[in-house]
Amino acid sequence: MMHQGSVKGLSSTMFVGPQQWSRELVAMLDGRAAAVEDFSAALGVVLSLQPKLAVIWGGLDESQALAFIGRCRQDSADTAIVVVADVPDTASAIRYVRAGAYDYLPGPLNASRLSELATSMNQQQQSSNQARYFCPNCPPGVKIVGRSSAVVRMLEMIRIVAESRCNPVLLLGETGTGKELAARAVHAWRHASSGQFVAVNCATLTANLLESELFGHAKGAFTGADREKTGLLELANGGSIFLDEISEMPMELQAKLLRFLQERTFRKVGGTKDISCTATVIASSNLKLFDQAMAGKFRKDLYYRLAVVPIKISPLRSADRRDDIPLLADYFIRSDESVAPGKLEGLSQEARAELMRHDWPGNVRELKNVIERASIFEMGRHITAASLMIERTGEGPSGPASPTMDFSLEAAEREFICRALQETNWQRTRAASLLGITRATLHAKIKRYDIKLPAQSAAEDKSENVSTVPS
Repeated sequence: MMHQGSVKGLSSTMFVGPQQWSRELVAMLDGRAAAVEDFSAALGVVLSLQPKLAVIWGGLDESQALAFIGRCRQDSADTAIVVVADVPDTASAIRYVRAGAYDYLPGPLNASRLSELATSMNQQQQSSNQARYFCPNCPPGVKIVGRSSAVVRMLEMIRIVAESRCNPVLLLGETGTGKELAARAVHAWRHASSGQFVAVNCATLTANLLESELFGHAKGAFTGADREKTGLLELANGGSIFLDEISEMPMELQAKLLRFLQERTFRKVGGTKDISCTATVIASSNLKLFDQAMAGKFRKDLYYRLAVVPIKISPLRSADRRDDIPLLADYFIRSDESVAPGKLEGLSQEARAELMRHDWPGNVRELKNVIERASIFEMGRHITAASLMIERTGEGPSGPASPTMDFSLEAAEREFICRALQETNWQRTRAASLLGITRATLHAKIKRYDIKLPAQSAAEDKSENVSTVPS
């Protein structure tokens, strides 16, 4: 006799056993399960739905059950199989576990036991994800998906640099390659649990705002400075500050940053007192910073001060990182909350091949966007090639491709900004609110993406009640 109740944490479940037995278990899951009476029907469900859990009644024919478990291990390796026996038998338990069963449980099975099973499976899944998805030498608290030789080498270099006294640290890599995660790895190894990790995107703030954000300002330093402000450098003292997209930092501010890196002291805007700071400075750029410096677009002296040990992060298209593409895709499908966890089981073979053919100019960000888009349109349990909707331009590993839409992250962001501006009749404060960013950030992005504003919008924009200090 089974006790009724409600069970959370289990989905995509199948019960194999007598009708009454299965019916009661399905009721505990509020109908979120399939129930079959024999193994031939069960195999059909496994092959078509690939459930996460299959529960077998121990009173069924053992030889058929063992054959079923063996077939599941071949065709649906991610399906966990549990055998429930009203009359436990140690020898049978050993045979079931050796055949590949997740567990052998004495009956009866009730809501409490099902909940315990869900908890145990979730914990094991997390442990499995650690081994399956994450690089084995990640620092504590930082999980980097990838097991390719490129990721392993990158993390080893980060560890060596972090354990040295090298300061600053320079990270170089294309957009979307994971530079902030790499920066967090530097911080985790160098500072462990002490000190803050402070991040600032140099491309999103104007020169004046960026200076105030980094160094802080004294009371009365400029109009509107009615109180003293603590800068991000001061907040990061004893920890790390991450200067993302440092190539976008204005030249005049680069000089002040260089002085800080040399002297390890700085002054607030309008201040007279030198402030000491021991923060680890981690800078990143998606451009070839050396070329930028040689072209006069970045200070040479600052470049050479930053580039003590430049750490390069390989793009997804590189030969030594391509193996991470299906791993990342599978991780996004199964683990990322923005990709409807539980809805999908994985990739079809055709979809996997399609992902491997693409050169991923937007790297991990682009891959995540593609998987998220596919999860919206895919009606089955596995993402198919048709659902991926990968758009290509030019030539890639797959050969010539027709010019199509630009699905890069930058293009998508520019499109959303233009839509928000049009929707608000080009009023920047309202558009910024609609986008969930500050007006200053919107201004910087308009300038970055060279978005042309209608002439009449300037006058309209002046009438808006705006704040020039980012939140």
